Amino acid sequence: MKQTIIAASLVLATVAGSAIAADQFIPIPSYRVGPYASGGAKFYGGMIDYINYVNLKEGGVGGVKLTYEECETEYKNDRGVECYERLKAKNGGASAFNFMSTGITYAVMDRAEKDKIPLMTMGFGRADAQDGRAFKYTFPLITSYWSQATAKVQFIGQRLGGMDKLKGKKIVNLYHGSAYGKETIPVLDAMAKKHGFELKHIEVPAPGTEQQSQWLDIRRQRPDFVMLRSWGVMTPAALKSAQKVGYPREQIVSNWWGGSEEDAIAAGDAAKGYIAGSFALDGKQFPVIQDIEKVVYGAGKGNLSDKGFIGTVNYNRGVVSGILMVEAIRAAQKKYGANTLNGDQIRWGMENINIDAKRQKELGVTDMFPLVRTSCQNHEGSGYTRFMQWDGKDWKPVSGWIKADTSVTLPLIKASVEKYVKEKGITLRDCAAEK
Repeated sequence: MKQTIIAASLVLATVAGSAIAADQFIPIPSYRVGPYASGGAKFYGGMIDYINYVNLKEGGVGGVKLTYEECETEYKNDRGVECYERLKAKNGGASAFNFMSTGITYAVMDRAEKDKIPLMTMGFGRADAQDGRAFKYTFPLITSYWSQATAKVQFIGQRLGGMDKLKGKKIVNLYHGSAYGKETIPVLDAMAKKHGFELKHIEVPAPGTEQQSQWLDIRRQRPDFVMLRSWGVMTPAALKSAQKVGYPREQIVSNWWGGSEEDAIAAGDAAKGYIAGSFALDGKQFPVIQDIEKVVYGAGKGNLSDKGFIGTVNYNRGVVSGILMVEAIRAAQKKYGANTLNGDQIRWGMENINIDAKRQKELGVTDMFPLVRTSCQNHEGSGYTRFMQWDGKDWKPVSGWIKADTSVTLPLIKASVEKYVKEKGITLRDCAAEK
């Protein structure tokens, strides 16, 4: 009898060990505390909801259950590094990290390279990380700041009636006084030279609440458009300041981190007509969002305490982050099998994502974000941006997907990569040899 009990215990232990081994761990380095908590809570809520959705709908990926654990970063670099170290080896090892923070990402890039864990920098981070030959473990999926900057200029050209109409126009780049804010200056300078418009850069000291002198300067200069590169409190402050000096909000074009409901609602009437870029559209019209609400929240497993935030800009971005993570796992399983995969195997999956129109339809995300196809050399996989306008209540699309001007971005990426590999003393990967 005793031997039978021992044997049974061994069987149960083996089964339990197999179940644990079959899990795929996704770390969630979130920020639900601090000045950016509102956007972070919605973003990571959407990402977690999609992970739970895949588990409930499909039983995981290829029969492998997805597990996760949150770690609060407060959007601080030191806390982000601490979360990385705490989670990187848990539960069989981290699949990938998405910090939604350029600063934290920079702080862990060398560690991730050494640990062979991919970093998702969807719509943020280093634009030159698009070149996977130099940045093997960093993925600026969908689009980067540089790609978006060229799209903003092209959008303004569309509003004027053609790119040739940009010649002789005056544009102000009002930017956040940080490395993030300054990042697109070289790209915009190159676009100004190419299209012949006058470009003036005006800095707003962080955090961006005080902008009176900058907008008085803008009123004096009377530019045809203002390109806003804002974040957090800077966005509503800019819109309110523009209203005070009488500058039309229809002529303000922001990047996507200034284009959420939180940004617009905080500015009140001053936001009406304001335009911002987007790499993932908001709304509940997408079948996947409707199904998440039905399946996940219907089962009482929703991550948001307020279902009213389902379908908002940052929530949908979080869902898209979850989709890209899961599609990378699916791609990796095709090569390595349906079992627990390590970070380097997931990295291969991220280099082989192919979300075409057919796959978007299957996922229930048609036109929610641009088509994405990555490769060893192309870690961005798309480079498209769409623009939307705040009507006082909701965001409405005012453009199609605009492709990055690669005649401007690629030479800048090439120069930046050459400088990076020289500083690091590394050799570019031979992508052809890895096929």
